[in-house]
Amino acid sequence: MPRSLRAVHRDHQARSRPSGFGFAFADRISYLDAGTWDTLTRDSTIYLSRGVLGAIEAHGPENVSPPYAMIFRADEPVAAMATQLVTITPARLGHTGKLDAHRATRLLKRALTPMARRTESRLRGRMLVGGNLLSWGFHGVAFAPAVDPASVWAGVAEALYRIRRAERLAGQTNIVMVKDATDAHPHIDELRRYSYRPVETEPNMVLEIPPAWRSYDDYLNALDAKRRSSVRSIGKKLAAAGCTVERLSSLDADANRLHELYLSVHERASIRLVTLPPAFLPALARAAGDAFRCTVIRRAGAIVGFVTSVRDGDTAVAYYVGFDRAEAESGLPLYLRLLHAPIADAIDWRCARLSLGRTALEPKAGLGARPEPMAIWLRHRVPAINWMLRGVLGAVPHAEAPERNPFKSTTSS
Repeated sequence: MPRSLRAVHRDHQARSRPSGFGFAFADRISYLDAGTWDTLTRDSTIYLSRGVLGAIEAHGPENVSPPYAMIFRADEPVAAMATQLVTITPARLGHTGKLDAHRATRLLKRALTPMARRTESRLRGRMLVGGNLLSWGFHGVAFAPAVDPASVWAGVAEALYRIRRAERLAGQTNIVMVKDATDAHPHIDELRRYSYRPVETEPNMVLEIPPAWRSYDDYLNALDAKRRSSVRSIGKKLAAAGCTVERLSSLDADANRLHELYLSVHERASIRLVTLPPAFLPALARAAGDAFRCTVIRRAGAIVGFVTSVRDGDTAVAYYVGFDRAEAESGLPLYLRLLHAPIADAIDWRCARLSLGRTALEPKAGLGARPEPMAIWLRHRVPAINWMLRGVLGAVPHAEAPERNPFKSTTSS
């Protein structure tokens, strides 16, 4: 429906004047008042905890720097925000091979790249991300418990604008992205008046964990006979090949091997905005403590696959995974077995749900996971390009999760 001229004028005024909020900005999380930050993020995600943010600062991708902001209404802190400035080269964007997606990726490359730079080797752009490129989910903003989030988005938009403008000394930042909104964040629609527009991505696959499941065996018993037999055959095949499954108590000694296996999966991705260094997962494990687990598969003593799990409140997250491609191509069902380790972790942690991420939708649906729609919100600093970007990216196809029900007909999943 066309918007009224009054609404257009109102939004233009909102974009052109200060929001009335106060701000504290910092380049490191340690620069901000720890007590205020902890109060604002206490009921939020683990990815906004000072320990995890510090691990990203010290051991995160080399092309990422993390500015922070706290937002105040007079003297009252109302929101905490973690952002990431990411430097992107065309090689990190790639394309999926689909026509519309290829067109969108080409436009994104052009939008990110300063016009004055001509050669491919010099094409470098920067994007400001409200959230965390090392995770999926709404991990960029935490609102104070008694605050209506809809009333604070004007402050969030101004904070993003100020960060982008302040970083001009380090290079032009063309695109601002806020990730990853779901239906649980209807208030994010306030960003429309600041020229942000949503682009739906692949869904996050989520497995609901019924309270009756007290162990991994309870999950297996909830499966129908065919699926349960298939899961058990995976274990038998790995055992016959001499594989064992174990949990690592510390990641430091095996950091390089885990990184090799991570790269074997990561380098197959068409878009790789960030790449984890070898030290990141051990640093995250130390920061998260009991909320982090790493399960590995060994063959003849060598690690041939791993998966990590993170407890984020009542949600468990199947985090990064890696496996030996040659072993998998020889017939070992490494990936399928690794997918089951976070299920056991989620049940053991007494979580209500397991977040499995946006890739490999078919096997995750086979576990009983269902799609949770997600969207990113984008804005370009140049109004004309902003308008084109919305149209092209809005037409980009994304994979739809298949419908699968591996459970007995009497089981509610």
